Amino acid sequence: MSESVSFFGSTPFLRSRHPNVASKSNQCSRVKCASLPPKARESRRLFSVSLLFLLSIPKTDAVAASIFDKYVKRKKLDPLEAYVPAVILSQLQFKDLGKTLEVDQPQYAACRSILRSGPAASLRVNIRAVAQYASDGGLGKTAFSDVDQCLRALEELDSLLLHASRKDPEASVESMKAKIGIAVDALDSLLQTVPSDVLEQGKSIADAYRIPEDVAPEVSDPEIKQLESIL
Repeated sequence: MSESVSFFGSTPFLRSRHPNVASKSNQCSRVKCASLPPKARESRRLFSVSLLFLLSIPKTDAVAASIFDKYVKRKKLDPLEAYVPAVILSQLQFKDLGKTLEVDQPQYAACRSILRSGPAASLRVNIRAVAQYASDGGLGKTAFSDVDQCLRALEELDSLLLHASRKDPEASVESMKAKIGIAVDALDSLLQTVPSDVLEQGKSIADAYRIPEDVAPEVSDPEIKQLESIL
């Protein structure tokens, strides 16, 4: 017997091609509906109409936020200033990695570990937080696209380094440097969504962090001290 499921109202029911079975099913449905009081039937109808209305709304960022934000509890982010210096330091770390690949016989396994150490180890969390702040400012589409592009390039870079460590001739240094360039450019684009004062402060903190210890001045800025404790 072939059966088809139809979703009218809030509960599905089975329709059969056998007339006797279908007749009994319809009679049963009519009895159940007739037994509901008028107010209950009206409430059920309104619920069905409301559900269909919600499902028909386009899933744009603005609409989704207006409907679901008050139902979905989002993890509270730290201030934007806490993420920007680490993103800048990660970007500088990738640039340094590109220079490392220029030497004769690069140590590919060591290069892979660079992607998982220092500021780069928490890059995924940091850039998504920056993108979320950009989204709150109306730049979410561009920011999250930059995040995806950066992470994709780094994943492909990691794969190239792995194949190169296994003596795969197709994993060239040129292709690795190209992936680094894509990731660095994506981070540049993401940082353009940061307010200029926050970005300049982040650059100052990142520069102070990269000064060699033997020539570093005494650190007095509490924000720099906090960043050092994190990194």
